[in-house]
Amino acid sequence: MDGTVDGVVEEGSTRGSSSRTDASLSGEDERRDSDHSQRTHETHPDDERSLPLREFYPYIRCALCNGFFIDATTITECLHTFCKSCIVKHFFYSNRCPNCSIVVHQTQPLYSIRPDRQLQDIVFKMVPYLEEDERSRIYAFYKQRGLDVPKPVGSPAMYPGKLHQRQKKDIQSVFTIPSELDVSLMLEFVGAEKGIENYKPLERKYVRVSGEATVHHVELFIRRKMELSQNCKVDVVCGEHLLEQYQSLREVCKTMGKNALQDGMLVLHFGLVLTAQ
Repeated sequence: MDGTVDGVVEEGSTRGSSSRTDASLSGEDERRDSDHSQRTHETHPDDERSLPLREFYPYIRCALCNGFFIDATTITECLHTFCKSCIVKHFFYSNRCPNCSIVVHQTQPLYSIRPDRQLQDIVFKMVPYLEEDERSRIYAFYKQRGLDVPKPVGSPAMYPGKLHQRQKKDIQSVFTIPSELDVSLMLEFVGAEKGIENYKPLERKYVRVSGEATVHHVELFIRRKMELSQNCKVDVVCGEHLLEQYQSLREVCKTMGKNALQDGMLVLHFGLVLTAQ
């Protein structure tokens, strides 16, 4: 390019002002090509942008202990994630999510959490030595107490031959129904008294609960899901009998017999009425 410019300038000494104009245009073309080359280099798809780890802290740290996720566990109701040990301890004294305060489960919030192994694998890959340090702490914990050290659970990349088997096992564990949830309900909405408005439809009419739960628990569930106001009452009926709030669902099943069941589910009809002023 320098030789070309020199040639243009030399020739311009014999051809006058028109040659000087050609030389200036050549210089502009050179600068334009340089700028285009620089922009192309800056936006090349193979280039990777590096970000500091702290920018990812909101996504890989537990809000309860402020540490990186260990055994990342997600609440199925709101999809907020915490360390497994942190969220289990939290549910000892509360049934609400620590982040958004949603009621996770009225009586058994631990039924509504699931391990998030994919997120945990990402955290281990992003934070150097975190997985190795955690394994060392687990090993020391069991050895100090004279217990058998459990076999470590690696990421799918470490055990590619067992990936399909692990995925199948995870799916089975997700859909395993705890033995305590021994009553299946079908909740049928029959209508609302005139004057009751602005309520949401009940999207989940099929519910599995403990037989120890009472009709009052069913009413609370309906109130929360339909966002009912305090000036309306929920009447729950089984067959032709209006149920009392104190009755347990196991008692209702025994009292009403098979006539109250449909495909193995206890059918409860409910309606909304205005409370007496």
